[in-house]
Amino acid sequence: MTKVVNYISEAFHELKTNVTWPVWSEVQRLTIIVAVFSIIFALLTWGVDELFVKALEGFFNILK
Repeated sequence: MTKVVNYISEAFHELKTNVTWPVWSEVQRLTIIVAVFSIIFALLTWGVDELFVKALEGFFNILK
């Protein structure tokens, strides 16, 4: 059990002393960029899905 506590303690010490944390304004800017690109990617995925649905419906209507 002491090994686990020691590991966690060292991990927190490492995070406090050796990790370079970004400033708050950079975090906000990058979060907005990720959110915008996630929405764009979701819309593009939805659009391609709809396109394939229409294509498959047309294909199966031709086969009828």
